[in-house]
Amino acid sequence: MTRFVRIHVFSAFERFWHWAQAALIIGMGLTGFEIHGFYALVGFETALQIHTTMAWALMGLWVFAIFWHFTTGEWKQYVPLTERKELVAMFRFYLAGIFLAAPHPFRVAREQKHNPLQRMAYLGVKVAINPLIWVSGLLLLFYGSWEALGLDTLSFGRVALVHTAAAFLMVFFLVVHLYFITTGHTPASQLKAMVTGYDEVEDVDGEGAE
Repeated sequence: MTRFVRIHVFSAFERFWHWAQAALIIGMGLTGFEIHGFYALVGFETALQIHTTMAWALMGLWVFAIFWHFTTGEWKQYVPLTERKELVAMFRFYLAGIFLAAPHPFRVAREQKHNPLQRMAYLGVKVAINPLIWVSGLLLLFYGSWEALGLDTLSFGRVALVHTAAAFLMVFFLVVHLYFITTGHTPASQLKAMVTGYDEVEDVDGEGAE
């Protein structure tokens, strides 16, 4: 019988940052799509006010989180692992192995929290989706200052389209992220780890709990 042990993976700040960021992103998504007319829940003006407030809160959170990641060295958790065999193993696991009860090819550790595909996904969000959302969002927020900033040649409609497209990419990431959550040794184990800070991994070395 496979034996699992508990190891401490996520610090209190990481858990706070994760859940606060998730709540703000989901809230911004709901209000943002209402602003663009996809549905009506609280009304345009209220949605815009909530959306803008959440945007500033998330930017503040990200600035603090970036500072924390670089001062603690945790930024290394997002550097892609480029070993071909590791990437192939993860692809095979997510596409088929998980449905055949195959062993997970990646073992979580405090020093290596994310598997190769997760690292690539998170890095893509940080260097592509997030900048698209924030640059286009700030441009829309300060639309009245475009002429003074020499940006009056920009098209409001195109900037809004970029912002909406980036929002859809974020929704796609969230769906994929939810799938990743269910791929632990139980469907809820990774969700539990982000609540308690402790994950359960296979005890291959007889190491016991950390």
